[in-house]
Amino acid sequence: MLVSTKGRYALRVMIDLAENSTGGFIPLKDIAGRQDISEKYLENIISMLTKAGMLEGLRGKGGGYKLTQTPEHYTVGSILKVTEGSLAPVSCLAEDSNSCKNASDCKTLPMWKRLDKMIDDFFEGITLADIAFPNHGGGDYVI
Repeated sequence: MLVSTKGRYALRVMIDLAENSTGGFIPLKDIAGRQDISEKYLENIISMLTKAGMLEGLRGKGGGYKLTQTPEHYTVGSILKVTEGSLAPVSCLAEDSNSCKNASDCKTLPMWKRLDKMIDDFFEGITLADIAFPNHGGGDYVI
């Protein structure tokens, strides 16, 4: 499994919004500046997160983006799944794949399923709050 730039940047954006939340909207240019991500690339990522209901956007003066829920309600897994689609370690386990004709006889499939579950459990067990506010009882995670 290789997390793309899009997935890593999505996590950085969500962390930035959590850390800088004042209840109002945060302009895209402010996020882009703090995270050193081009505004054009960031628009694509934010669009995905907004369509997934993770962010709320407002256009015009005073506009920008904000989280739709508190940081405790977002898991790293849920954020990555929006941008990456699947976190499956092999293509035959991806949700959009056709089942493999060898699945019934595949000796490695149980191993890949276990790894897939471990990856999912790991990322679903870390919240945005754990990363954004590690000194508030969260884990020691670095992105």
